[in-house]
Amino acid sequence: MANKCPFFGKCGGCKFDFSAPDYREQKRKDIKFPNITGEPIWLEPGTRRRAEFAVCWGQFGLYESGTKNIIPITHCPNLVPEINEILPKLAQLPWSGSAQCLVTKCDNGIDVAITSNVPYLSSELRNAILGLPVISASWNNKIIKHDRKPVVTFDDIQVEYPSGAFLQPSIEGANELRRLVTEYAQGYNRIADLFCGLGNFTFALNADGFDIVGTGVKRDLFKQPLTVGMLKNYDCVVMDPPRAGASEQCAELAKSNVKRIIYVSCNPSTLHHDLYLLENGGYEVVTLIPVDQFVGSSHWEMFCVLDKQS
Repeated sequence: MANKCPFFGKCGGCKFDFSAPDYREQKRKDIKFPNITGEPIWLEPGTRRRAEFAVCWGQFGLYESGTKNIIPITHCPNLVPEINEILPKLAQLPWSGSAQCLVTKCDNGIDVAITSNVPYLSSELRNAILGLPVISASWNNKIIKHDRKPVVTFDDIQVEYPSGAFLQPSIEGANELRRLVTEYAQGYNRIADLFCGLGNFTFALNADGFDIVGTGVKRDLFKQPLTVGMLKNYDCVVMDPPRAGASEQCAELAKSNVKRIIYVSCNPSTLHHDLYLLENGGYEVVTLIPVDQFVGSSHWEMFCVLDKQS
């Protein structure tokens, strides 16, 4: 078990002390979803490969619980060592105004994506960013530093990582979800991977991927969900949407005859809403497994399988 975080109870990142002997028992009580069909899958602390930090008038860190006050943090025991090594250097940048700083460990180095309300990047801050020991850095989606292309790997498939793109917070979590998805997709031959991102599931399933970014077909599934006619081409659909859920796509799926839907959700409230749409369309939840993807926090990743009832 990891050492207790010195910021626990101050920083708003964690609701539960992941170093406590009863951590799993406490967090399990916090599951708000009924009808869980399997034991939770637990991940270890200290494996997070990405984290977003806040900046406000020179202070760099994480928000204090329930406030917009920043707790200065240059080491977090929930993060991989490579990120902790660079945090003191990020904290020392000549910041101005407010910003969000997303730090991601890729296979070949660190990527930093900064979004700020400051409309310009000062030469002082630019030069400081260029001096960081990172392979890439961006400011409001503009590349500032690019020593080499960041890459990530899903099983043995290596893909380029666009600065700031979505990734599961840990390699271990991505692997567990991919294992579950491929297990429950066995026996299905025509699979669509919706909100596929960079392809955590797509390659393993030999699926057709759809998303705004990534390696699949470029399609905004919020504005242009796959239609009932298009869904006739598939007997299984995998979805891993953002926290906003996938109500537009679920409305189309509810009218379809897709045999199996595998839904991975990081937001139980939007999952509740989307499952209501699907169940009204004749789908039944047959598997629901919580994954402790966000160690220490109150959040759960939910792995859900629905089958069309005849």
